[in-house]
Amino acid sequence: MFDERRRQAALDELHILDTPRDERVDRVARLAQEMFGVPMVSVSLLDRDRQWRKTEIGLGSDEAPRQDSFCDYTVSQDRTVVIEDASRTETFADNPFVVGDPHLRFYAGHPLHAPGGEPIGTLCVLDTEPHTLSDAQRGLLRDLAFWVQTELANDAELDHAAVIQSALRPHRHPTVAGYTIAGGVASRGRLAGDFYDLGLHHGVLRITLADAMGKGTGPALVAASVRASLRTAPERPIAEAIAEADRLLEEDLADTAMFVTAVHAELHPESGELQIIDAGHSLAFILRSDGSWDHLRSTSLPLGMGMGLEPPEVRQPRITRLEPGDALVCCSDGLLDVLDPDDPYGHVYRVLTTLGPDGAIREALRLADGDSATDDITVVVVRRDA
Repeated sequence: MFDERRRQAALDELHILDTPRDERVDRVARLAQEMFGVPMVSVSLLDRDRQWRKTEIGLGSDEAPRQDSFCDYTVSQDRTVVIEDASRTETFADNPFVVGDPHLRFYAGHPLHAPGGEPIGTLCVLDTEPHTLSDAQRGLLRDLAFWVQTELANDAELDHAAVIQSALRPHRHPTVAGYTIAGGVASRGRLAGDFYDLGLHHGVLRITLADAMGKGTGPALVAASVRASLRTAPERPIAEAIAEADRLLEEDLADTAMFVTAVHAELHPESGELQIIDAGHSLAFILRSDGSWDHLRSTSLPLGMGMGLEPPEVRQPRITRLEPGDALVCCSDGLLDVLDPDDPYGHVYRVLTTLGPDGAIREALRLADGDSATDDITVVVVRRDA
């Protein structure tokens, strides 16, 4: 039995209505137009009293009344509907879309379903001239509709994942007397494979920045797993925390064939002692108060690549110190794309000394919106105030 309340709730849950056009869906619509030889194509979602079009070709508007629409009929039937000449059918001969604009004659539509199976819209092809469809063409319409349905579901899943990932990011940075702490991340897509974390435990500041290989949902999930692992039992030495994250990637997530470069550090604020492990990241630096740079270089493999060695790689922290006026700067490699290629160190120095840590993060995120940015950008700055 058709359940309109449940159908509308399923559509609302997807949060697709009134979103911008999507090139992936547009591509399917263009393909349908070419393959069926029609002037009009629509991916329509049926809202309460309207049919809203995620994409359309030849119809000229993003929405139309739901009442009397062919797509409303298709959704209520929850099956493929083909009308070869609407003017010759009892059901549609007097339809306002037939006797009035756009004077439809031919309509073929297949329902689109929410993940729970509820019919929420249609992929349809239309013409002002009659058409006939072969069984093979009907099958093609069903296949294209399933393609659109998959893209819409993926779109919704990405949106939900992006919300969850955003919630995992630090929204407040720890306050440590005598230090200025700043950080930020800009995703090139909706999901980032980068993350950073800042946590204060018994007066000791834990600093993490990591970059999972690749883009999209998979790296974002791997990044979330590594973040969770490094956050567990904050009283552990950082070497133990890194070893456990390494084991997680090598054993539990072996099928993903992914690796993660990471910086995991522990700062003792009173002394300024900094213990840092760099797992294949090599983008951690200390900008000294005299303007010189100390590159905390790594000779260690990324997480997920070291456990297969015989004997397994054991990562030990490097110990250094932040003196008054020094700043620890960690970034993902996406930042390199937007820095002055002729003088990247000078670029960072000028921004940090002019704008301070918070201003430097804002500038990095501003540059992340530029044309030269090709990857996620994540930056953390911890400065010991002079």
